Amino acid sequence: MKFRIRALVAAFIAIVGVAGIIAPSYAQDMKFWRIGTGGAGGTYYPIGGLIANAISNPPGSRPCDKGGSCGVPGLVAIAVSTNASVANVNAIDAGQLDAGLAGAQSVTQGYNGEGKFVGAKKSNIRMIANLYPEDMHLVLPKGTKLGSLKDLAGKKVGVAAAGSGTQVSVRMILKHYGVKAEELELNLGQSTQRLADGQIDAFFYAGGTPFAALIQLGSTKGFELYTFSEEERKEINSIIPYYVESLIPAGTYQNITYDVPTVAVSGQLITGVNQPEDLVYEITKALWNKNTRKLLDKGHAKGKQIVLETALKGVLIPVHPGAEKFYKEVGLIK
Repeated sequence: MKFRIRALVAAFIAIVGVAGIIAPSYAQDMKFWRIGTGGAGGTYYPIGGLIANAISNPPGSRPCDKGGSCGVPGLVAIAVSTNASVANVNAIDAGQLDAGLAGAQSVTQGYNGEGKFVGAKKSNIRMIANLYPEDMHLVLPKGTKLGSLKDLAGKKVGVAAAGSGTQVSVRMILKHYGVKAEELELNLGQSTQRLADGQIDAFFYAGGTPFAALIQLGSTKGFELYTFSEEERKEINSIIPYYVESLIPAGTYQNITYDVPTVAVSGQLITGVNQPEDLVYEITKALWNKNTRKLLDKGHAKGKQIVLETALKGVLIPVHPGAEKFYKEVGLIK
C-alpha cells in the first residue's frame, strides 16, 4: 500500500528549525509516528494534522511549561493522506501505520470481522479515542432537488473512494432502496470536480463539516444538499446502526441557507495493539492537554466537538492499555 505522506507543517518547521543545532544524542531519540487520515479535501486530513501537531514535541523543542509544545518528547507525528477508514483499519492492523482515523462502523466491523471484513478480522486494532460525528452529505448540482433517495436510479453517482467506510455505507443504503445507479468510485476532490463539470449527477461523502472542497465548490459552481426524510433516517439507522440522526445547520456552507437533516457516524482515533503502552499513554495525555484544546478549537469547526467527555462514547472495541491507563486516571474508566 502506498501512502502520500505530508508531514504536518508545524512538525516540519520544528525539525528544520532545530536541524542545525540538534546534537547526535537528540537525533537518536526522535520517533516518527504515522497517522492515517483521508483525502486532502476532506476532514480526516486537517483533523489528523491538528492531532499530529498536538502530540508532537520534536527533539530540541521548548518544554511545555516554557511555551513550547505539550506533545510527547522526541515524537514527530505525521499526517498521512490515505483512502480513509477501511484503508486505515487495514494498514494499522498490518503494522503499516501507527494510528489512524476511521468511522465507528469500519472500526467495529473490522475488529469483529463483519461486513466488508468478513473472513479478514482486524484483531490488532485498539481504540485511543472517539472524536466527533461525521455527517453524510448527498451533494447535488445547483438547483437540483430529489423527491427521495430512489430518484438516484439510473443516475451517475459518486459513492466515495474505494477503501472508505463511506463507500461501504452508501452501497448498503442504495441496495436497501433498490437503487440501480452508475456507481463511480471517486474521492472528494474528484467528486466535486466532476459534479462541477457536469460529469456526474450526485455524490455521497461522510465526514466532519465543513469540507474545504465543498466550500470551494460553493464559491464557484454552487451545489445543493439532499435533505433526508425522517423515514429515511430511521431506515438507514435500522440497516446501519452506527449511523444516527443528525443535522447540518444552515450556514455551515455559505451557499446552503437551509437546515439539512441527515445521518452521522462517529469518527474515531485508533492504533495498533503492539504500540508501546507508555507511548500511547503519553499520546493520549497530550491529546487531552489544555493546550491541545486551543489547537482543536481554532484549527477546525469539528475540533470543538472533540471533547474528553465523549472520548469513550460508542466505543465497541478494546481500548489500548496506554489510553486505558489515562482514562482511569481521569475517571472515565472505573
